[in-house]
Amino acid sequence: MKENKYDDQRFFEKYSQMLRSREGLKGAGEWSELEKILPDFSGKKVLDLGCGYGWHCQYAALHHAASVLGTDISEKMLERARELNSAPQIQYQRKAMEDLSFPDCSFDVVLSSLALHYVRDFGPLVENISRWLVPGGSLVFSVEHPVFTAYGSQDWYYAPDGKILHFPVDNYYYEGAREAVFLGEKVTKYHRTLTTYLDTLLRNGFELRHIIEPQPPEEMLDIPGMRDEMRRPMMLLVSAVKK
Repeated sequence: MKENKYDDQRFFEKYSQMLRSREGLKGAGEWSELEKILPDFSGKKVLDLGCGYGWHCQYAALHHAASVLGTDISEKMLERARELNSAPQIQYQRKAMEDLSFPDCSFDVVLSSLALHYVRDFGPLVENISRWLVPGGSLVFSVEHPVFTAYGSQDWYYAPDGKILHFPVDNYYYEGAREAVFLGEKVTKYHRTLTTYLDTLLRNGFELRHIIEPQPPEEMLDIPGMRDEMRRPMMLLVSAVKK
């Protein structure tokens, strides 16, 4: 059974209070860098895997995409997406991304924001994405950085007085499930190495265009705790093109 934590009412309420949930793309620390590597959406058929609130779907629609399909396993996420980010060319579908099926060459662009680390089997999904994309089509995604997912707890080590000492990185080459604590709740995520992320793309006919480890933008550094995000990478952004 694929985990669907976001339909848990308590967890969803906590997620709804996050800055990125309340303010959309401008509230996401990685957005300023992610926007730079997005392709031209004009006239394109777009698929957003794990679309959440649909912010990226709306962005594609506003930039003249011909059609946008946002998919997510969470009905609560999709309800919010339909409320906040509806447009004539946007459709939403409830299904786990591992269970999706489309004809070859169905899309010009595939997006995914902070969702692929919830997928157990990355390789088969990338194979599907490669088939779904037209030649020359774009794949752009963000995930939690392998340094951030390696140990599992996703929390700092603290001194007795509560001061942050360092961030743990361990068992890096042992890929697989990790029980993390996110928003005070236990969530299963999947750790994989940087090699696995990038080489899987290369082996499935993609040409890498951008690899970014985004830093917090200057305007967010005064948010409590944000300066500590300069001490280790939290996210990885990747853009690639199908040959």
